[in-house]
Amino acid sequence: MSLKTPAKIRTLQRKLYLKAKAEPDYRFYLLYDKMYREDILFYAYRLAKANRGAAGVDGVTFDQIESQGAEKWLSGIRDELRTKTYKPHPVLRVMIPKPGGGQRPVGIPTIGDRVIQTAARLILEPIFEVDLEPNAYGYRPKRSAIDAIRTVHELLRQGYTEVVDADLSKYFDTIPHQELMKCIARRVVDRNVLRLIKLWLRAPVEDQDTDGKRRLTGGRKSRRGTPQGGVMSPLLANVYMNRFLKYWRIKGCDERFRARVVSYADDFVILSRNRAVEALQWTNVVMNRMGLMLNKDKTVIRDARREGFAFLGYTFGRMRFKKDGSWYMAARPSKSSIKRIKQNVRTLLRPCEKGAWPEVCDRLNALLRGWCGYYCYGTTQIASRAVERNVYNRVRRFLVERHKVRSPGIRQFPSEKVFGEIGVLLPRSIMVAARRVP
Repeated sequence: MSLKTPAKIRTLQRKLYLKAKAEPDYRFYLLYDKMYREDILFYAYRLAKANRGAAGVDGVTFDQIESQGAEKWLSGIRDELRTKTYKPHPVLRVMIPKPGGGQRPVGIPTIGDRVIQTAARLILEPIFEVDLEPNAYGYRPKRSAIDAIRTVHELLRQGYTEVVDADLSKYFDTIPHQELMKCIARRVVDRNVLRLIKLWLRAPVEDQDTDGKRRLTGGRKSRRGTPQGGVMSPLLANVYMNRFLKYWRIKGCDERFRARVVSYADDFVILSRNRAVEALQWTNVVMNRMGLMLNKDKTVIRDARREGFAFLGYTFGRMRFKKDGSWYMAARPSKSSIKRIKQNVRTLLRPCEKGAWPEVCDRLNALLRGWCGYYCYGTTQIASRAVERNVYNRVRRFLVERHKVRSPGIRQFPSEKVFGEIGVLLPRSIMVAARRVP
């Protein structure tokens, strides 16, 4: 999403950030009225619309809002906030497949709830951004997963090769509300803002039971969890995870365990110099105190000099340099990520696809841009060649089927033509271009 923040909102965010930075103990008490400012709600609506999310439990879509008049619709939301009569709808829960198998629950708030949460995030994010530890990279302005991956790679090359590959059990679903609200109240004491956050945390979740009937869970009795998919969830998850990262720093664990932590939301690794066992034991105790739990089956200690480990879709570990046989510490796209892009290409170029080729090609190129743009760091040659071969073969078979060619199509659709005249982007070229972007 590339919507530019309006100057007036950017100025407000800058003032909040500088105030929080200048006074680490300052607590903000007049924020709620800014959330229903007309310009902030309008910009929040544009951001929500740009994300193209699905409708929530009320079934209201962006097309319906636009047809009825977005300004009138926003005016109604503004009045609800101003008069303090706003109440969030239940969150629609859907299941999406996880990369490693299984399914992950994702919550879909209504568009109205998403707009209000976005407005709240615009106000609160600059305040809490000041307090987040520098080794946290998830869902933060001017930081990305690639920054976390680069940091892990650099630490490995510096000798931090004993790795705690950590996994938190259902982090978003187990964040304790009471402790989370204490973290928020250290910076925000506006009771109306705190009331809003509590309402979102305790919003009922709507899904279907085994018989397909509508079912509501959670609600006022809920004491844990913030639904994945909600606009505020990443910020709230960062605020609570920061307790662990801050405590790590205060207790001097960098020196104590000769280790560094790199965190991306609920995914984190601890890279140590021969003190990983002690670091894991300490982490387990602290997480239990926070009301969280490490997944004992998935949390392991690995020696990166002998075996690889995965983090944020990349595999880290030793690789042999083919030219001279020397070994080096590499970061490369994981096998599962390569398998996933192949499956996505196969789904896109299925034989039953009836769309015009320019439209299909545009969708394929968008898919390749996204994948290659993310997996452009580190050792990419093997991955780019594998994806390139797969894309070529799938495109060739697709065109052979569409044009009723009575041959494998190698002569009619050579690689040079597919990645040239026909218009498919070359994966290695996308990766090279992505590396040049600062």
